[in-house]
Amino acid sequence: MTQRLLAVHAHPDDESSKGAATYAHYRSIGTEVLVISCTGGERGDIQNELLEPKAMANRDMAGLRRIEMANAQAAVGFEHRWLGYEDSGLPEEGESVPANSFAVIPLETSAEPLVKIIREFRPQVLITYDEMGGYPHPDHIRTHEISLYAYEAAADATRYPNAGQPWQISKVYYDRIFNAPKIEAMYQFLVENTPETPQLAQLEEIRERMKDRPNLTTTQVRVDDFLDARDEALRAHASQVSPDSAFFFWPNDLQREAWPFEDFQLALSRVDSPLPETDLFAGIIAEEVSA
Repeated sequence: MTQRLLAVHAHPDDESSKGAATYAHYRSIGTEVLVISCTGGERGDIQNELLEPKAMANRDMAGLRRIEMANAQAAVGFEHRWLGYEDSGLPEEGESVPANSFAVIPLETSAEPLVKIIREFRPQVLITYDEMGGYPHPDHIRTHEISLYAYEAAADATRYPNAGQPWQISKVYYDRIFNAPKIEAMYQFLVENTPETPQLAQLEEIRERMKDRPNLTTTQVRVDDFLDARDEALRAHASQVSPDSAFFFWPNDLQREAWPFEDFQLALSRVDSPLPETDLFAGIIAEEVSA
């Protein structure tokens, strides 16, 4: 019986901030996990002023991010492939997305390699972003679009006939890891246990900002044993994640006590899976998993 999980991300480092602990959990129970980076992150800015290979980052950001991605992959243990498209950057208001970058290539063209990967890897579960991309970066939005396009196309024998035998993914999830109930749980834990901590004021600001956001979570994966692996993967992306990054705002011991989960929204399903769930593979019968 082989479970296979496919996660489609926009840039190298997205996989570490949006699901790495979940991937580590599933790897620990024998699930095959394949992470796709749609772009190489070529237009990423240096986010870490203490970055040691800064000269390389200035000279060859794409090359550095490949090294960082390999280190993150080693920290978590997933398989990884590059889809091969160029980072679109984050244009200022009124600026256009660069020609030939990922966000402007027609979907019917850019989706073909992803369809081929789906048909080769044959995952039961796909994780991607919602229609807003998680946040409105053109590559994140395009990642949502290409994921759903390839989900449909991979199952259709009449589309991309040279890309392998059709494969139907059973379930599609959106990342909902940063959510209001999580913030509230962390806040209440600090109020009850360490009200003198300076983190409380910062957390209260985030809590106020997020209080009206709808809770779209349907599925919680328990990851308390894998938060350290997630952090190791995050630190591997040193050009994008500084030591004082907000990703490390909460100690892992606090997260284990207050919210030991990563959260997802079941967006599409072809199987019967009552909600809420604690397993991304819930409802997928043994015959499908062993296929």
